[in-house]
Amino acid sequence: MPMTHWFEEHVPLAPHTTLGLGGPARWLSTATTGTALVEALRWAGEVQVPVWVMGGGSNVVIPDEGLDGLVLKIALRGVTIEPETSDGSSLVHVEAGEPWDPLVAALTSQGFHGVECLSGIPGYAGATPIQNVGAYGQEVADSIVAVHALDRTTLETVDLGAAECDFGYRTSRFKGRDRDRYIVTGVVFRLRAHGSPTLRYPELRRAVEALPDYSSLAPTAALGAVRETVLGLRRRKSMVIDPADPNTRSVGSFFMNPVLDDPAMAGVRERWAGVGGADEIPSFPAGDGRTKVSAAWLVEHAGFPRGTTRRGVGVSPNHALALVNLAGTTAALLDLASDIEAAVTSRFGIALEREPVLLGAG
Repeated sequence: MPMTHWFEEHVPLAPHTTLGLGGPARWLSTATTGTALVEALRWAGEVQVPVWVMGGGSNVVIPDEGLDGLVLKIALRGVTIEPETSDGSSLVHVEAGEPWDPLVAALTSQGFHGVECLSGIPGYAGATPIQNVGAYGQEVADSIVAVHALDRTTLETVDLGAAECDFGYRTSRFKGRDRDRYIVTGVVFRLRAHGSPTLRYPELRRAVEALPDYSSLAPTAALGAVRETVLGLRRRKSMVIDPADPNTRSVGSFFMNPVLDDPAMAGVRERWAGVGGADEIPSFPAGDGRTKVSAAWLVEHAGFPRGTTRRGVGVSPNHALALVNLAGTTAALLDLASDIEAAVTSRFGIALEREPVLLGAG
């Protein structure tokens, strides 16, 4: 099977993921240019093998048996910042293979406001619009202007404005109606220079306001303080990649916080009261009369407390939404996830939705 683009055969995929689980790829191609990306897709089409796309491997689950096809790793690099405009903002053009947290660190240190609360999140920039990455009261949809992508059906490039991306809570058109159609090749952000940090999230706001002399910091220093505070909060939850911490071998939050309308929320409260639950269910307004419920609380109160372990996998002792690999298997991890989902449905009548993508499923 001749192929002009460089590729490897029978490559273990576990080291390419934050979970550290999964079998090998029959072929692995690392695309550092748009031409290489198109070339690899053309080759896969000619020999009729399936293609799976990976970035930083922080939001994917690989089957134990691996993937019998081509795994295409996106490694396009580059950042371009346009001059500041009259409104104090700049367009930041980022290639899809740029590691996300170093990018956030660099932008924050230069005084750009808009991504500081997204510090410490692993993976690549190209993955951020796919699930509308968010944390601590901020999400990339707040600042994305456009997404550059390759249409896998035509092998042509497309530019999609933010309004065309169908952003929602942890979702977008790339995860929904156009799942697997586009490969994100770049993202354009509009960020404000020297703006005030975003402090919408109560936990973050309290932590920042407790810092000595925070109110007197200059704008860039304040952004830096918020970034360091976010990193500290995430680190305590084992949500910052650290080889010395086994609880960081996860995909971060495995489940999304359910967003319920008023009747559904009333039903959850009724079920909880029916089993003798006296404490209030942690929830937050989600707009349009809906309520966002803490999935971590649901998991723990359905019988899976932090620190639960079995068959080499478990629930992180530091965060109930992180399912961790403790020398287990993908099958064991998915069995644990399924049991958690069944327990939450049985106790609360809520179907949890998973955040990571299981490659090779379906």
